[in-house]
Amino acid sequence: MKETIELPILRLTGSVALGLSDQVAIEEPLEIRLNYSKSRGMHRSREEKTVSITMRTPGSDFDLAFGFLFSEGIIKSVDQVEEIKHCGDKGNIVRLFLRDDAKIDLSKLERHFYTSSSCGVCGKTSIEALMTQNPYSDCIEGGLEISQEFLYHLPKALDEAQKVFAHTGGLHASALFDARGEVTLLREDVGRHNALDKVIGASLREGLELPLKNLVLLLSGRASFELIQKASMAGISIVAAIGAPSSLAVELAKKLNITLVGFLRNGKMNVYSGSDRVRIYEMENSPGETRRY
Repeated sequence: MKETIELPILRLTGSVALGLSDQVAIEEPLEIRLNYSKSRGMHRSREEKTVSITMRTPGSDFDLAFGFLFSEGIIKSVDQVEEIKHCGDKGNIVRLFLRDDAKIDLSKLERHFYTSSSCGVCGKTSIEALMTQNPYSDCIEGGLEISQEFLYHLPKALDEAQKVFAHTGGLHASALFDARGEVTLLREDVGRHNALDKVIGASLREGLELPLKNLVLLLSGRASFELIQKASMAGISIVAAIGAPSSLAVELAKKLNITLVGFLRNGKMNVYSGSDRVRIYEMENSPGETRRY
């Protein structure tokens, strides 16, 4: 599937106008349908529900579907899915066929998820509600211990690994890095939540062992509550963001013992929680003592 499209534009520089072309990120809807078995007395029948309609960048649609359903707690593993395929004229519908013996929480299907590339998943009313469905709600212990230099290296590594963003400047990225600072998985999308769902879905489909507490997640934008929620569902212990975190994201990270780093750029960063995983070197002439958060 195409991720970008070339469109004619008029570029104005001062009083000079030039007719040029520009690469623009494609945004199209993706409908995720879940086909599952349901008991009706002595008999079983198949039912199908639409569980999400999201605006996304085409590509890695199966990763997005798996990641969304897993991070929302609807499925527990890829083994519950017997088949997944595209349908519809433009391939903007993904259907997942669950195995007959797959046990899912049907109450989660009573509300439909209508999300956009900017708003994220609605309906998360509190951290307490999240804790009831999170498989790692007892807090993520251990995980990697990393250095400041490791974190400072990540934005440059992300820039080098991103392909589409260099052409459009309009996509978010989520990437997993190993202990050597090398990219394990990277996905891009017009929606920051979709990009992370794609990474989580790819982790499931490629057989990475959860929890992913020995990998570091880097977000190309800000760190919202929903992104920390999704990271926590995959057992990620360290989340770094180029942009700012929200207050609720920090609160959730502290609750789950997730190391949360924000404003990671130009050799600077803020550590909002879990600083015990970051090896901090004392700078010469730095006032005061190093505090842990």
